[in-house]
Amino acid sequence: MYPTIYDAVKDIFGVSIPFLKLLQSFGFFVAIAFLLCAWVFAKELVRKERQGKLKGTFRKVIKGVAATKADLTAQFIFGFLIGWKFIAIFFAGEDFSNDPRAYILSGQGNIYTGLIFGGLFTWWRWRQAEKQRLPEPKEETEKVSPAEHVGNMTLLAALFGFLGAKLFHILENFSDFLNDPGDMLFSFSGLTMYGGLILGAVAVLMYARKQEFSMLHVMDACAPGLLLAYGVGRLGCHISGDGDWGIVNTALMPGWLSFLPEWVWAFDYPNNVNRTCLPDASYANSILAAFCDPENPRLIAPVYPTPLYEAFINIVLFFFFWIFLRKRIVTPGLLFSLYLVFNGLERFFIEIIRVNNVLFTIGSFEMTQAQLIALTLVALGLIGIVWSKKHANKISAT
Repeated sequence: MYPTIYDAVKDIFGVSIPFLKLLQSFGFFVAIAFLLCAWVFAKELVRKERQGKLKGTFRKVIKGVAATKADLTAQFIFGFLIGWKFIAIFFAGEDFSNDPRAYILSGQGNIYTGLIFGGLFTWWRWRQAEKQRLPEPKEETEKVSPAEHVGNMTLLAALFGFLGAKLFHILENFSDFLNDPGDMLFSFSGLTMYGGLILGAVAVLMYARKQEFSMLHVMDACAPGLLLAYGVGRLGCHISGDGDWGIVNTALMPGWLSFLPEWVWAFDYPNNVNRTCLPDASYANSILAAFCDPENPRLIAPVYPTPLYEAFINIVLFFFFWIFLRKRIVTPGLLFSLYLVFNGLERFFIEIIRVNNVLFTIGSFEMTQAQLIALTLVALGLIGIVWSKKHANKISAT
């Protein structure tokens, strides 16, 4: 496993680049997932605008003004921080290599590179403003296409998605939160996907409503991208070994899967980012745990690599939606409703072989928080399918 991009580059290419220690593998894949989702989302918004299903917005801008002191000051501060802390990494030597996080959070840095980059950023902003400066600034009205709002919507999804993922994780592990609230609140680990999905989606839809976009068409436009983003994000879980793996699997690999490598069936996640040898809490008192090497951790019992399964399923679903469904389905809201059904079913069944906290028990069946939400999404999706078809029939009848 590769906890950081540094580990991957060093193992694959044999090159040591200390700066890459800052890039956590999971975070890197999440960032790629957001970018891919934004790209797919923008392409769908452009297509729907061409079809007349979405309309652009208008805004007033003042052109030809000189750069303000506040703007130049902000550019200097930003450039100074980049130079003082991040560019200085190349000159930090062992201070950074030994503990990258401690270095970043410390007061260490190079003030000279900070001043240089602060000056360069300030000059660049001033120069750009001067190129566009007019003798008399004028106010103009610009049209903004729906796709140009993707950047704002992506930032909102990232911010509220992180807050939602953290909130749902706290609710799912409330006793642990009470024991150490500070660690759970301020740690970047411990995130629940559905919490991020729900709050991120609400933020994006509120923004779309404020811009007076058709909510159903916006929802349909983002459905394929959500599948792709989730699949790529789960690849990050697998590659980093972040603990979102399955239950212990010591069964022999079925013969019909013999064409695949054995780690697709059962995997022990060596060098995982959590530095743990415990596949789940029940192994905490295992005598084998005493032989765990924290410098080179490896699960003492192999598990189902469920992040890999989810990545494969969601990426396949993305291509199915992108190639076969998005242009054929014209009923507003139907594509997103199908996304809810497929997403809910996938997550419900994967939870059966995945390590997770039990929310409640029905007879011999144990229900997790994710399964409850997944069933809710399936129900909402089915309701959405029926509603969208009835609504489309009413429109065609009139």
